[in-house]
Amino acid sequence: MKKLKFAIIGCGRISYKHVEALVKNKEEAVLAAVCDVIEENAAAKKNDYETKMNNEIKVNVYTDYKEMIRKEEIDVVTIATESGYHPEIAIYCMNKGKHVIVEKPMALSIEDADKMIECANKNGVKLCVSHQNRFNMSIRKLRAAIEANRFGKLINGTARILWNRNMNYYKQAPWRGTWELDGGTLMNQCIHNIDLLQWMMGGEVDTVFSMSDTFIRNIEAEDFGAILIRFKNGSIGIVEGSACVFPKNLEETLSIFGEKGTVCIGGLAVNKIETWRFEDNVENEEEILSNQEGDPDTVYGFGHAPLFKDMINAVKENREPLINGEEGKKSVSIILAAYKSRITGSPVKFPLERFSTLDMKNI
Repeated sequence: MKKLKFAIIGCGRISYKHVEALVKNKEEAVLAAVCDVIEENAAAKKNDYETKMNNEIKVNVYTDYKEMIRKEEIDVVTIATESGYHPEIAIYCMNKGKHVIVEKPMALSIEDADKMIECANKNGVKLCVSHQNRFNMSIRKLRAAIEANRFGKLINGTARILWNRNMNYYKQAPWRGTWELDGGTLMNQCIHNIDLLQWMMGGEVDTVFSMSDTFIRNIEAEDFGAILIRFKNGSIGIVEGSACVFPKNLEETLSIFGEKGTVCIGGLAVNKIETWRFEDNVENEEEILSNQEGDPDTVYGFGHAPLFKDMINAVKENREPLINGEEGKKSVSIILAAYKSRITGSPVKFPLERFSTLDMKNI
């Protein structure tokens, strides 16, 4: 089959991983166009891709994504803009018949997430949310253990993001930390680990309770937050997310505890198994711990290339991608429930029907 033609909208901090993913999937995909309101950013990604492809491919540059969609023959659009713009751009592209990969979070409101899912279904296109850590070798191994019921009864899981994001980080991009375009530590830094936690613990949420605040960063949203999640299967999830750790990033860890098993995963991007113990003793823990991939170059991890590969296969096979809109909505819903809990001071029961980060502007 012909190679799928991709376009990237938003050529900032994370977009180099999209370029890298397309290069690694060059047998089945090609980058045809890039778009950013700052033309220099788009040109930089064009040059990066063309260089890595030995200048055998030419990429067109745009500053208006609607013009790009109108002029280019694109199969799949990847969206890596500010979070608050994801729904508008994704819906426009899907209404033009384009498949979409959107960076996390897919949206900042329940209503927008639902509109994106509905739009994909209405137009018969694929919508994928970029929770790339699900493709880590460590996470795939943990998921297989969950599906094989090796833990027995699940008791609790913890997701910890203890990072440092100083004021220079926020000043580099003034949209960060705002309720309109971003949210705080829970929505920006913690969402990947929250996605993994809910995926492992059963996904179906009963109740969320949260406390968060803005301690030392001069931003609208929280720089530290904690969440308690009661899942419908009875298990409990605990989330701890900080942008205030002194003086640098400390850890990103996911731990799952059951009656017959304990697994803890750390590393730079939840890519390294640190504890692997099961009652069935199928594997030797020392062998598991010694036979692993090394750390990636950044906290973005290894997962974008296999996520793009899954999306390519989903389009060609006419199936849903592993992380479709419904899956992407789950972590957003937990975080929005946490924000609502902060306002009310009370637990929030699911389903959460309507809430937005904009509802936080008056706290």
